[in-house]
Amino acid sequence: MTPLYFILVLLVVGALFFAGKIIQLNKGRQQTEKEISGTQVHQIPSPGAVNQLTLLPLVDFHAADPSLKTEPGVSYLIKADDVTILMDCGFNKEKAHPSPLLHNMEKLGISLSDPDMIFFSHLHLDHVGGMTEQKTQTFSLSRGPVSLPDIPIYSPAPVTGSRWNPSANARVISDPTELKPGIFSIGTIPRYLFLMGRTLENALAIHVKGKGIVLIVGCGHQTIERIIDRAKALFDEPIHGIIGGLHYPVNGGRIMLGPVNIQRIVGSDTPPWQGIREADVENAIAAIQKVSPGIVALSPHDTSDWAIDRFRQAFGAAYVDVKVGQPIEI
Repeated sequence: MTPLYFILVLLVVGALFFAGKIIQLNKGRQQTEKEISGTQVHQIPSPGAVNQLTLLPLVDFHAADPSLKTEPGVSYLIKADDVTILMDCGFNKEKAHPSPLLHNMEKLGISLSDPDMIFFSHLHLDHVGGMTEQKTQTFSLSRGPVSLPDIPIYSPAPVTGSRWNPSANARVISDPTELKPGIFSIGTIPRYLFLMGRTLENALAIHVKGKGIVLIVGCGHQTIERIIDRAKALFDEPIHGIIGGLHYPVNGGRIMLGPVNIQRIVGSDTPPWQGIREADVENAIAAIQKVSPGIVALSPHDTSDWAIDRFRQAFGAAYVDVKVGQPIEI
């Protein structure tokens, strides 16, 4: 086989691969739109409320203290009155033990016996402990033995603990569900992403007495517009806060392959040459401004510094940085 012939074969194979992916993307988007339009959500009358809410980032891309480890993944410790929730468990890109999650928990005086439940926003590698976990529908808190207490686990799709932290299967939550008084899952919202395929993502909605609903989001693959629409359909109460990942790696990214911004491509439901754009950031800002939240805080694990600056400019004093070790109190 001559070098020229080999190159031609690679080009043809590559073109066929992308053509197939584009066909899948268009079909997936159509199916997802049909599914969403056919979903009926009933309002939750007189939801309970919590008096105090604190979110402590355990894993993210920026930290408040240099002794804390950072990475393009997410884990939050959420305290709503006397209920403690571990939301997602980070990326652990280096497959370390202890993982960034366990390292930071020890530094912050957090024990694995503290959470009352684990809540997974979705099952992508940066939220379940790595690529192996994503492929096998498992989650790992670290790449070494970890004793995990027997607590409820909630997920938008089937998942179980890996061999490092064996656990019972998670309870799959598809519909809006009250987990504890004042603490709700908003139910899964699907989206078909280029390369990543059909993605089911959930989010937490916590009703804080006298303030309103605080939405805590993993990556926002559902789009913030649809998350807001879902929250407004579920609750009469105002949306007081939006905290977490919204996936806007525009003009910069946290995961790069040479000059290619991987997050901008895989986190979009558009062809790779389009991806996530500045216009998407502006549309998100406009949608959030309509509900006039008292606090907005974007996770930097999947959002560029450029996009964070745009949010900071748009929301002024209402904007709060998300940094590992720096609690956000409502």
